[in-house]
Amino acid sequence: MIAMALSFGFACFGLGVLLCVYRIAKGPTAADRILALDTIVINVIALLILYGMHKGTAIYYEASMLVAMVGFVSTVAYCRFVLRGDIIE
Repeated sequence: MIAMALSFGFACFGLGVLLCVYRIAKGPTAADRILALDTIVINVIALLILYGMHKGTAIYYEASMLVAMVGFVSTVAYCRFVLRGDIIE
């Protein structure tokens, strides 16, 4: 039963990543692209957690924490670049 739930989770979050990639490619504004990138980070974190549950190891949980930190910093940097044209003042 848990294998079916993990497969369903992989399919749902994988589809979410693909739809966000489409939004990045066809997004009408920069804000849509920023939001799609942030959503991809969240979906990748969920996929790493699910993969860690599938493999039964804790290393993927630590990897998901690293992705979360890098994703936050990259979202803030991209927002500052779009709003101000410069990341470091």
